[in-house]
Amino acid sequence: MDLPGDPDCPLCKGIGYLRMDVPVGHPNFGKLEICSCRHADIRQRVREKLFALSHLDELSHLTFDNFHPRGRVGLWPQQAASLERAYNHAQQFARSLQGWLVLQGGYGCGKTHLAAAIANFAVEIGVPTLFITVPDLLDSLRFAYQGDDTSFEERFEEVRQASLLVLDDFGTQNATPWAQEKLFQIINYRYINRLPLVVTTNLTLDEIEGRIRSRLEDPELVTIMRIIAPDYRRPTIDIGHHELSSLDLMNERTFASFDLRLNEGLKPEELKSLENALHVAQEYAARPEGWLVFTGSYGCGKTHLAAAIANYRADLGYPPLFVVVPDLLDHLRATFSPTSTVTLDRRFEEVRTSPLLILDDLGTQSMTPWVREKLYQLFNFRYNAALPTVITTADYKDEMDPRLLSRMNDARLCRICAITAPAYRGSASSGRRSPGRGRRK
Repeated sequence: MDLPGDPDCPLCKGIGYLRMDVPVGHPNFGKLEICSCRHADIRQRVREKLFALSHLDELSHLTFDNFHPRGRVGLWPQQAASLERAYNHAQQFARSLQGWLVLQGGYGCGKTHLAAAIANFAVEIGVPTLFITVPDLLDSLRFAYQGDDTSFEERFEEVRQASLLVLDDFGTQNATPWAQEKLFQIINYRYINRLPLVVTTNLTLDEIEGRIRSRLEDPELVTIMRIIAPDYRRPTIDIGHHELSSLDLMNERTFASFDLRLNEGLKPEELKSLENALHVAQEYAARPEGWLVFTGSYGCGKTHLAAAIANYRADLGYPPLFVVVPDLLDHLRATFSPTSTVTLDRRFEEVRTSPLLILDDLGTQSMTPWVREKLYQLFNFRYNAALPTVITTADYKDEMDPRLLSRMNDARLCRICAITAPAYRGSASSGRRSPGRGRRK
């Protein structure tokens, strides 16, 4: 056995191992144990082996020191706040190495940087750490079946018993039954033994295999941090409209093109409601906070102002999600199709976590039980998270679901802006306008 010990060790005399001192008949009688003088060297070898398997040398530049806790300039407050919370929790986790930390978010939002920063911090203080993407982990296990230097069993034990395990890009693996089983065995072992674990994923929990999800949902062990910041690697000007958004059809509906209808003979209070709505919309566009609800008859200008807010924010490089409510529900239903490339959970998560969501024509949808439940879940999530939301509706109070109405009536979060002007009738000049300027809702 190649375990040379300390030549001055009084126990092993430099051999590196001892015969266990147990009585005859004991299961370990006659077996060898590693001398304590070798423990430090063995720990160092384990650290080096895990470090090599991790390729952390390629990620050594990803530290807490060079992470921008509030992201790049121009992020929405909610986006920057989600980054800062994740950053603070990652630092706290690195110092304690207690429990599990799950970092959720889209590609490029910063979750891998934070996970690597935790791993690099742990390695610096001498903790044997394995940082590995899940596809690479599974490849490593497959190759171990035919490896010469490490057996599958040895590699598997290295992974599940690592003092700190960081699984990056969970969910990008090929989900074969074998892969699912191996991942479950690793995660379940660490769950039972309360070994520290970091997971990064762009999946929602509902998209994760049930046995693993149940362990990731344990609030006594797991902290889940959702990062809603956009891809850091993409320039701000490259951020386009979401595929669900219909804002590209309303690019001419701006504050400048909004007609206050001074020549239509409107009543003073009707004119005042239009002026007030324009002022409120401009204020909100400059600083979107809380909820803003435009109410009024069809064609009074609600949609124009909601689109003007969206176009104003889009001009700053951060287009919101602008969607007509019946269209939104159609998009959600479309995920049930066998040919859909996105799940309902993923699509719904994109909508409800949008930094700024504009829901046009609330109340025109068919109110089936499924629709009621989805709208309630959407409203309730954004209400609890206080995410900026703009709503246009002609049915305020009359036919509104009481659960939605109760949230819209909370004056701490929501401002109701009523437009009392009648439907826009147009003028001689308006007939020559583009459809985007001439039609109102």
